[in-house]
Amino acid sequence: MNTLAPQRPSTLVAGIGNIFLGDDGFGVETVRALSAHALPDHVEAVDIGVRGVHLAYELLDGYDTLVLIDATRRGGVPGTLYLIEAGEPAAAEPGGAVLDGHRMTPDAVLALLGTLCAGTGAVPPGRILVVGCEPESVDEGIGLSAPVAAAVPAAVRMVLDLVREEDRTGAVRRTATRS
Repeated sequence: MNTLAPQRPSTLVAGIGNIFLGDDGFGVETVRALSAHALPDHVEAVDIGVRGVHLAYELLDGYDTLVLIDATRRGGVPGTLYLIEAGEPAAAEPGGAVLDGHRMTPDAVLALLGTLCAGTGAVPPGRILVVGCEPESVDEGIGLSAPVAAAVPAAVRMVLDLVREEDRTGAVRRTATRS
């Protein structure tokens, strides 16, 4: 017999970036700091690093919300945090640029996800957020600049607040289960 059982929305928090390019490692370092905090069972935090193709395939597992954490150039002062609500992923244009699995921007990952969803019938996350930080330098080198490193604790708080907001809204999805 099929019944509808309520489930908590699932959330993937993905730290992305290259730790060998200075502040580009912001997402990875933030997820590392986030790992010191207890997260609800429906929230998974992962260090994706430069594995953008892996992230796109991971999202095919069906998440309601995606939170990307990344260095984000928007013209602000280094260390400035941004919360960006991303639009729905669009499929990549046929004949577009060849994907470089180690240099995929969040836009490229979401375009690949749109293509994969179109081809498989999977559903992309209904809500996509980016917690971004204005980098000071993405030149070769290991370690974050002082202003970006100082922004990591605030970015962790931002992600924790987003997860708590999701819990407070009580959003529940229903999935078919067999009993």
